[in-house]
Amino acid sequence: MEGGSPTQRELKAHPLHSFQVEPRAYFNRVHSLVYIYAILGLFYHRLLQLFHCTTLSSFSVFLTMLLSEAVLTFMWLTTFSFRWRTTRRQAFPENLSKLIKDEDLPSLDVFICTADPYKEPPVNVVNTALSVMAFDYPTEKISVYVSDDGGYELTLFAFMEGAKFARHWLPFCRENGIEERCPEAYFRSTEGSRRQGGAT
Repeated sequence: MEGGSPTQRELKAHPLHSFQVEPRAYFNRVHSLVYIYAILGLFYHRLLQLFHCTTLSSFSVFLTMLLSEAVLTFMWLTTFSFRWRTTRRQAFPENLSKLIKDEDLPSLDVFICTADPYKEPPVNVVNTALSVMAFDYPTEKISVYVSDDGGYELTLFAFMEGAKFARHWLPFCRENGIEERCPEAYFRSTEGSRRQGGAT
């Protein structure tokens, strides 16, 4: 289904998502069946040609053509399964709280790895850590671990500053229902710039 709130019937059947087979799936199936018959006809034609191969050169041409067509058939078969039943889904994460209590949610361990502050700027790593910490998830159920394989002081300094910022950022996200919880992405967005303009 496209946009809008889910119907009561959909919520009853699938409280966390809706599932709908797209109408074009039926056209895809007809096209696939025609294609399969065409491929079978092609291979039948090749097998008939095999009996007319009288020289080694004609047989080598036959094998080359057969191999190329077999490869193309295999490539088509690997993609045709995706078109056979194209579906449209919509998730309803807001219904999760209706099914599971916060104390029943599993604990999450998130590992963030970094090494070179010049190839992986510490600001980006701190943004990742703050985004995870700002998840709409019980704070006592989520743990964030940072592995700095290079042991650079610059990364440590960035995380010390990030910890100070987190004291303001995390409550701000929860109180205002911010969906874009990566600080860098939020302050680049129109909502972030609007709030900054209103604060000045």
